[in-house]
Amino acid sequence: MNQTNQRNQMNQTNQMNQTNQTNQTNQTNQMNQGKRGLVVGLTGGIASGKSSVARIFRELGAWIIDADQLAREVVEPGTPGWREVVETFGREYLLPDGSLDRKKLAKRVFSHPEDKAKLEAIIHPKVLELRKERTREILEKDPQALIVFEVPLLIEKGLHHRVDKVVVVWVPRETQIQRLMERDGLTWEEAEERLKNQMDLDEKVKFAHYVIDNSRTLEETRRQVEALYRELKALAQG
Repeated sequence: MNQTNQRNQMNQTNQMNQTNQTNQTNQTNQMNQGKRGLVVGLTGGIASGKSSVARIFRELGAWIIDADQLAREVVEPGTPGWREVVETFGREYLLPDGSLDRKKLAKRVFSHPEDKAKLEAIIHPKVLELRKERTREILEKDPQALIVFEVPLLIEKGLHHRVDKVVVVWVPRETQIQRLMERDGLTWEEAEERLKNQMDLDEKVKFAHYVIDNSRTLEETRRQVEALYRELKALAQG
């Protein structure tokens, strides 16, 4: 399928999603009844440009909660998360300053699925709790806040049910591979192998209320984000 057909299919999927997700949105609204502002889940895939889209949202005035940053915070030296990781995996995964040796730990967990599950069981609940705390703090400062929760595995972990709207940053698979090769110095085969560990973007858009096509220029992406920001901000203020 060429990129034009992919974009057309993606646009059709986006339109259907906004109609078909009415029930899901109503359920979310019921769970968040009385809640102020709007919480948007922003996701994508590796090398799709999710962080660039988040940066534009921030520049426009949205509050950003970065799940990766929260995951680092909950295992800072001396925290309960840090202690649990050390108790589970051992002190050999610490750097001289006492912080986690992330590269060494990542190498272990990605080659041992059972260890990956153990690490996620430690980190993910703490990330969600910290995210709730940060959301509460933001809404106390700005009752009409537009909060963007940036998380790579939003859909895979079922977190799309915990936000008001879902935004997926989309690019064709070939573009992902090319960008990943250029960014990380990988071969085509190595880049493809990494993508196999994630849900395909064409699948993710089925869960989206909105899709940002990031396959063209940064200026075109910015125009899409600016238009979407205005719409989401109006919902947050409503």
